[in-house]
Amino acid sequence: MIDFEKLKEEQLKLAKKVIVRDSFDKLELVGGADCAFSSENVVAAIVVCDYKTMDVREKAFAVAKANMPYIAGFLAYREGAAISEAYSKLQQKPDVMIFGGNGILHPRRFGLASHMGVAFDIASIGIAKQLLVGEEKGNVVYIDKEARAAAVVTREKSKPVYISPGHKISLKTSAEIVKKCMKFPHKLPEPLHLAHKYVNEVRDKIEKGKLKA
Repeated sequence: MIDFEKLKEEQLKLAKKVIVRDSFDKLELVGGADCAFSSENVVAAIVVCDYKTMDVREKAFAVAKANMPYIAGFLAYREGAAISEAYSKLQQKPDVMIFGGNGILHPRRFGLASHMGVAFDIASIGIAKQLLVGEEKGNVVYIDKEARAAAVVTREKSKPVYISPGHKISLKTSAEIVKKCMKFPHKLPEPLHLAHKYVNEVRDKIEKGKLKA
């Protein structure tokens, strides 16, 4: 049995370490991390891009056991181990990481992007396609009167994505970086789009026996 009360306590404790101001020295490489699922495994992939050109600099993937089902608010406990392993394989560590999940736009202010940002001690940004928590006013999402995310339309006639700072970055800079990483006609910033594409390719190869997990 998973003790969710214990996990909540851990999140609240770790959330105190989160920094929501720009605390990174340079911005040359941006990474995107995404996960896919195959039977009882989590497949995580990270794609590192040049910030100016969006050219791919490096890719890495890892496979880990899925220790729990998807439960909103606890994504890091499902995907974190696989993401951490993929990150450890990178020769070129990115200056900023973008995750397919929330940062501080979270009931305990500690979503996937914040969790991984603190774990890796790196500037991190979260992106979600759906609003799970918070009140949208204009293009800003608030929780307890704090601006936790920006609602940004990244593709014409599409619903907005919700961009929240994870760690070591401000909300304003998080939104600016995501906008700079966009490539028509994709809805997600290029590092995350490429990670999504790559992780699905890896999963398909594993399932067909063409790649060892």
